[in-house]
Amino acid sequence: MDEDQQSICSDQFSISSDQLSICSGGIFSDIASVIDENPLKDDANNNNNESMPQNNISQIRNKDRRTAAFIKMRKEQRKEKIRLRKQRQNMRKQLGKNAPPVAPPKTIENRREKEDTMVQPDDVEVLLDEESDEMASYFERKTTPKILITTSDRPRSRTTKFLKELSEGFPNSTVFYRRALDLKKVIPQCIMKGFTDIIIVNEDRKTPNGLLLCHLPEGPTVHFKMSNVKLRKEIKNSTTPSEHQPEIILNNFGTRLGHTIGRMFTTLFPHNPEFIGRQVVTFHNQRDFIFFRHHRYIFRNEKRVGLQEIGPRFTLKLRSLQKGTFDSKFGEYEWIHKRHEMDTSRRRFHL
Repeated sequence: MDEDQQSICSDQFSISSDQLSICSGGIFSDIASVIDENPLKDDANNNNNESMPQNNISQIRNKDRRTAAFIKMRKEQRKEKIRLRKQRQNMRKQLGKNAPPVAPPKTIENRREKEDTMVQPDDVEVLLDEESDEMASYFERKTTPKILITTSDRPRSRTTKFLKELSEGFPNSTVFYRRALDLKKVIPQCIMKGFTDIIIVNEDRKTPNGLLLCHLPEGPTVHFKMSNVKLRKEIKNSTTPSEHQPEIILNNFGTRLGHTIGRMFTTLFPHNPEFIGRQVVTFHNQRDFIFFRHHRYIFRNEKRVGLQEIGPRFTLKLRSLQKGTFDSKFGEYEWIHKRHEMDTSRRRFHL
């Protein structure tokens, strides 16, 4: 038995020696040289494999462990983000004036999808359309705004308070509470009495939830969804308005559709604001949500301005744009918001 074992060991030794000879001078000489040149490669790969997570968080079946792993990952990402930010700040301090300019932050607004209907200041086609549209008489100073503000049938107390405060933001406006009176009968009477615009506030569950704006006598008519309504008493440090005619600010109405909506808002205010009153009404469009704010401002010094909100406060979302005056059955719509077709991308905006 000892002789047999010695023969087996000698055979294995001879086989291994043959393999080493083949690797050193035969077919695998290149591979052997690479292995000899990088003796730490295997150790580095092993360390990388140990540092990399073996499984994805979504593959963890236990809900508590999966949640804990996700929270831990987010904390590490946050710490890394803060570390990189501090590193950039320190580098900018060291470079001083030679520091590179700060890159603008990446937001949904500055990465929005390209819109073909964006209006340019020198667009001749848009200027010609504006000279002959339904609101051209206002911009030619041939008409003065006169607004009728009304509600749906039998409004509740919160809606009536909202109408009163809303009328204080629009000069030369009248509040009319209608009961069982069709809107198609109200519009001809408004035209006969010289009203230029009519605003209808709808309500649901005792709170305003919609706004219909109709420009007279030829339209157009826009319908908005209303949300986040706050009355004056619900706004912290609010104040009452004066009788001065306010200024108007329109922000981010860049497309052809947004340009039309902005022009309709402009027709609700007189041509010459009274700057002595220091009151301003703002329609700010952000991601197709229009924020209405009414403020009084004061200049504290050359760089600082103080604001005090007057109210009310609400948010509008465009639902439709209709040609002519209000007609729910036979009206021709220029634009209708179709959520499942138009809101397929977060970076696509229409105003």
